[in-house]
Amino acid sequence: MIRRHLLALLAATVALPAAAAPKKLLVVTVTTGFRHSSIETAEKVLAEIGATTGAFTVDFVRQPEGGQPKSPGRPPERKPNESDEAFKARQEAFSTALAEFNRANAAWNDTVRAHMAQHMSLDKLRGYDGFVFANTTGDLQLPDREGFINLIREGKAFIAMHSGGDTYHPFRGYVDMLGGEFLTHKQQVEVQPILHNPAHPATKPIPSAWRVFDEIYIFKNYDPATVHALMGLNEHPNDKTPGYHPIAWCKDFGKGKVFYTSLGHREDVWDPTWKEGSNERKNSPEVARTYQAHILGGIRWALGLETGEAGIGNLKP
Repeated sequence: MIRRHLLALLAATVALPAAAAPKKLLVVTVTTGFRHSSIETAEKVLAEIGATTGAFTVDFVRQPEGGQPKSPGRPPERKPNESDEAFKARQEAFSTALAEFNRANAAWNDTVRAHMAQHMSLDKLRGYDGFVFANTTGDLQLPDREGFINLIREGKAFIAMHSGGDTYHPFRGYVDMLGGEFLTHKQQVEVQPILHNPAHPATKPIPSAWRVFDEIYIFKNYDPATVHALMGLNEHPNDKTPGYHPIAWCKDFGKGKVFYTSLGHREDVWDPTWKEGSNERKNSPEVARTYQAHILGGIRWALGLETGEAGIGNLKP
């Protein structure tokens, strides 16, 4: 089913020259912050899209072995009518758990650092046409993060989905390259995005009244004058307060190209076959097929396989 729909999509787009070799993409799914359950689904879907269309091949930099430690969460708050002794005991238990987490997390970051040094040195990265950050989070411990950004500026493609916008917050080079960063989100909700450029390869496959149920990000450090807006909302996705909230955008970055979509939290956004027919699905298979066409169009544009307007500041107040 996925193969048939992707072949139909490819036939409707600009065909690759017969002699053209597929582009090479490196898909990164490492996390040092929250880890989405949809990552394995994203890996599967990206590999299927590449193999089915022939547009690109994929290699992966996955999570290192050992297991990411789980945070104990927020400090306890006092419950109504809770005794001093009981509250103090919960505070002490939290402090113990937090100290253990901090020790384990420091060791985990060392593991990630060594893993990334092995798999993402600049010499290895130069062999790829582009990079996909599929639901990455946190500080990825790249061995040369400035060098990585320069590779994109010099002509590589960069593509990110969902929490690729919740990655490398302290590193302004990454945030400036991407065009914005995650601030918060509320409950998952169904939205109907506005299509700012329906002719772009990333939005052309999306119907004008398309609706999707997902976790919708609220962003900070997003300036519409520095990106080419593709999809967004003119009100808060949850409380409907007026105000613009971006969902997807693209931009030229030096000689390189950047495409980002904040959609992709849920497995059923990525995959039309995930728990097919069950009541756990909030999105129809057709919604997932449209999302796949959306990311394929963005990937092809970023790799230079399709053309599309990317002039910045197209969204007018």
